[in-house]
Amino acid sequence: MRGSATDPTSTPGSRRTRRAAGAVAGAVLILPLLGAAPSPTAGESSAGTLQQAFASAAAEYHVPQSVLLAVSYLQSRWDTHAGAPSVTGGYGPMHLTDARTALATTEHLAEGTEDARGDSARAARHPGVRVPANSALPARLRTLPRAAELSGMPAERLRTDPGANVAGGAALLAAAQKDLREPLSSDPADWYGAVARFSGADDTATAAAYADDVYDVLRTGEERTTDAGQRVALPGRPHLSANTAQLRRTGLRTVPAGDTECPEKVSCQWIPAPYAEFGDNDYGNHDLGDRPASQSIKYIVVHDTEGTWDGVLKLVQDPTYVSWNYTIRSTDGLIAQHVKAKDVAWHAGNWYINAKSVGIEHEGFLASPDAWYTEAMYRSSARLVKYLAKEYGVPLDRQHILGHDNVPGPTTSTIPGMHTDPGPYWDWRHYFELLGHPFKRTAGKKGGLVTIRPDYAANQPEYTGCTAKGEPCAAHGSSEVRLYSDHDQNSALIKDIGLGTAPTTGVNDLSSRVSTGQQFAVADRWGGWTAIWYLGQKAWFLNPKHEPTAVNASGRVITPKEGLAAIPVYGRAYPEKTAYPAGVPAQSVVPLPYTALAGQKYVVGDEVPGEYYYAVTFTTDSHRVVAGTDLYYEIQYGHRVAFVRAADVDVEPSDR
Repeated sequence: MRGSATDPTSTPGSRRTRRAAGAVAGAVLILPLLGAAPSPTAGESSAGTLQQAFASAAAEYHVPQSVLLAVSYLQSRWDTHAGAPSVTGGYGPMHLTDARTALATTEHLAEGTEDARGDSARAARHPGVRVPANSALPARLRTLPRAAELSGMPAERLRTDPGANVAGGAALLAAAQKDLREPLSSDPADWYGAVARFSGADDTATAAAYADDVYDVLRTGEERTTDAGQRVALPGRPHLSANTAQLRRTGLRTVPAGDTECPEKVSCQWIPAPYAEFGDNDYGNHDLGDRPASQSIKYIVVHDTEGTWDGVLKLVQDPTYVSWNYTIRSTDGLIAQHVKAKDVAWHAGNWYINAKSVGIEHEGFLASPDAWYTEAMYRSSARLVKYLAKEYGVPLDRQHILGHDNVPGPTTSTIPGMHTDPGPYWDWRHYFELLGHPFKRTAGKKGGLVTIRPDYAANQPEYTGCTAKGEPCAAHGSSEVRLYSDHDQNSALIKDIGLGTAPTTGVNDLSSRVSTGQQFAVADRWGGWTAIWYLGQKAWFLNPKHEPTAVNASGRVITPKEGLAAIPVYGRAYPEKTAYPAGVPAQSVVPLPYTALAGQKYVVGDEVPGEYYYAVTFTTDSHRVVAGTDLYYEIQYGHRVAFVRAADVDVEPSDR
């Protein structure tokens, strides 16, 4: 949900405006640990290689090595993150949490000025900031101090030495096993209860979902090279069982799922966003609807919270605030549902997209590259998205699974304030692998399109603005590729005329960036460079054969009809004026300041009729879905999607 970091006057608690970075309830911002000593060597520990560290810790604490490896994989995919904490203050390959050290109240980077509802038929309000008081940190956010107590190692070492961190995790698992009065068995099947306790969850459903994921990893096996260049392997055991009966002895509470809309293999709780009337004929924090009967759900929008779990949940339960459909917790992948799919949440800053989408918030911070997301959250999110996509017929591609940063400004004036989360550090490539739809080469050079697909870990473009001082952000893997005006990295960055500013390398500046999974029509090639049609111009990106940042693809594209020098581009697909019935004010169909020029091509996402959901009152008797006869095509126009009128374009195969 992050927006521009250039407006120091924006406020985080606005009624229809999304919250400012980190201005959350009951929580404080996560920053990289200051003054932390580096690991002994990059990717190594005092115990030698990381694989050896797992073997040593397993032997010392009598924990099956496979269990230790599987738990670590679900926490961090065995990455060390150079000793930096995750969004919830977790350190190292075992994600040992030390929130007292990692969290600090500090400078808040400014949020965009976006109106989350995004409907000009209803004015936005800005009542100011609401930040409830801090609360005690739950046990799941302070596992590292306990590991230090059990292992006898200093907390600082557990934070910075990967081998020590693994040993601390083993100590926690062994202690959990003893607490359950289970033997320190060499059989992984006997550790289900301890794994469930290790999750830090305080309820049986969440702990079981976490443990089930760990045992899935044990059965399938994994092998990868970590962010520090360490090769780690876990052989699979396809027929491994688990003693799930141990869950009953963990002492965790049972929380009813309620009437949630979630897949079976996740933990899901109903924490409703209120639909309430207040003030001077005002109401919040979402609109009642009847989807998909009244209108189809076309999109799923991925956000990050810019705040921590407890505080964000308090905000979404405030009727004077905004809303989204789901929130996912970082430590264990717990899902909270707030708004039913039939209703319209206020989350994307574009009313057309809101009315056609489901919004999912992920506990995280855009401008903190080292405040990494856990594998548990990625997997839980992917399961939810697969479930929703199947339920509502949403295609699993990047023109339907959008980041908030891919949502267009509905009008020209809104473009600069649109939000830019989840940002360049969200791993779209890994996410779509979990969705079962990995980005692959689907054509040769004559296919006419490219799918953006850099190697996340190796792709580390420079970003600035992760702190208020504007300093360079920490080097980190990224899903995004930078665009230039020529096949030369010294040439000017591509400009977005809608933003009205000179392009920069700022972490919130989307003007000259494409994102993993997005598809564009090829405009030219030069050596190791590829040019695409982007924002009405030719944009170049480095795409060498030995380290490609895109793969060839084919598909459908639009191009302006013959005889038209340029066609308008829209931020929403609203009906023509004659489609509106009496009592429903006609909404303007005004183009954005962009055009698609003759000869240019843009990838087609969908053909959709003009549609508008009129819902500006608390009572639903005046609500109407207005459908027109004018057709639009959703296109991948720039970093954000856009719409063009079908009457203005021809659709053709990309290899024509």
